[in-house]
Amino acid sequence: MLKLIIKELEHHVPFTIFGAITGVLALFLCLNLPKGYSHILFYTFHPMHVFLSAFVTASMYRLHKKNTNIILLFVISFAGSIGIATISDSLIPFLGEKLLGMPHAHAHIGFIEEWWLVNPLAIIGIVAACYFPSTKLPHAGHVLLSTWASLFHILMAMSKSISFLIIVSIFFILFIAVWVPCCMSDIIFPLLFVRRPGDNL
Repeated sequence: MLKLIIKELEHHVPFTIFGAITGVLALFLCLNLPKGYSHILFYTFHPMHVFLSAFVTASMYRLHKKNTNIILLFVISFAGSIGIATISDSLIPFLGEKLLGMPHAHAHIGFIEEWWLVNPLAIIGIVAACYFPSTKLPHAGHVLLSTWASLFHILMAMSKSISFLIIVSIFFILFIAVWVPCCMSDIIFPLLFVRRPGDNL
């Protein structure tokens, strides 16, 4: 399992860097947006991220588990998508905001604040994966959506003044917020529940 984790983390470095670069470019385009727009965009990308995360997590479990227990699939996929998407889109950006002393730092917890939107999309993603399981393209979209959700979480917290240090710091926050959690959610977390004694995963 440790070898799998290292392999997946290495494999996702280039695309995660690309995602973080798109986030920095979007930062310049959206810096002067009113805070309300950043809030709307966060609650656009975050629920979409949860949907794809639930879809990929459920797909990974379904494709690797011969005798799929539907209840267990729902529990694993819901917990993995909601929990890890919250870490990726909200908690890690919030910690970055606090470290950078951003004036409006606040952890926006989507499955609580907008439960009526976020939680049903996780369920829809799981149901879709039961009938049309797939992992490659949805995972790529998941990484980008997570990057942009994290960015708009940060934009809600920061002032309009910006410096080179802030730009570099945001790049690293976006990278960290996406890199480990997305690999954990889509690949490693569901595989923890399909291993059998003697599996070389």
